[in-house]
Amino acid sequence: MRRSITTALVAVGLSLAIPGGTALAAHTAPAAHTGHSTALPVITVNMTGKQITVGGALQSGGVRVVSTVTGEPAGDPTFVRLNPGVTVAQLFKAAQGDPNNIALIASIVFSPPADKGTSSAQVSLRPGHYVAVDLGPNTKTPPFTTFKITKSPSPARLPAPQAAMSSIEFSFRGPGTLHNGDLVRFGNDGFLVHMIVAARGASLAGAQKIAKLLKEGKNGQAQRLATGGTTFVNVLTHGAFEQQVVHVRPGFWVLACFFDTQDHHEHTTLGMERVIHITK
Repeated sequence: MRRSITTALVAVGLSLAIPGGTALAAHTAPAAHTGHSTALPVITVNMTGKQITVGGALQSGGVRVVSTVTGEPAGDPTFVRLNPGVTVAQLFKAAQGDPNNIALIASIVFSPPADKGTSSAQVSLRPGHYVAVDLGPNTKTPPFTTFKITKSPSPARLPAPQAAMSSIEFSFRGPGTLHNGDLVRFGNDGFLVHMIVAARGASLAGAQKIAKLLKEGKNGQAQRLATGGTTFVNVLTHGAFEQQVVHVRPGFWVLACFFDTQDHHEHTTLGMERVIHITK
């Protein structure tokens, strides 16, 4: 089972002496790859399961984030931009409860999966102070570091994607078909935090059955029907988006968000499950 942003950041907070949605399945195919990189400046992220480091072109505007993962099966590099005057300790304290509390003092702007080896995704970054957390390690205290994005005199623009998929309360907006190899923009147009994970059905009917079970809150039954799983976005706050090349097993997939509302209803039970077709 994958941990939520709240669980992970609280664990980090514990390491600073601060008092202290589950995805359907771990991703089994990379969702972020090299390609469609144009001439974007490059930020490097290295994750070992015990440490995360950030380097390269730490400047505002469009960038390609190249992640290298060693020492763990997969990493989950997540960039959080702090609001002016907010400290790292305040961020981790806000993460103790409702993950939406983070959005009051910071913005989660980048959170793709990164399989072992090298992969990449694109994002447009504003100047400011950032915290990078690797949500991948199943440890009490996930690795984190801080870095600063300076203002570029001529910020790069991200290339136009072939498609866009976004989360909102409580659904997903975008095309019914995505194509492997296409650059897709995944974003959050909602006011709550959302993830975009997906489970593959054995057929269209199988995917529709998974979606129905998720809507009914029967996650265990839905997981048993899935023939694969992937993650496109671990977590983003309002208005954030990232771009990555889709590369999964073709078939019918169910998009889902498993975060909870304040009254403890999973977003899937409120309509955040959608069947789409991913083709070659």
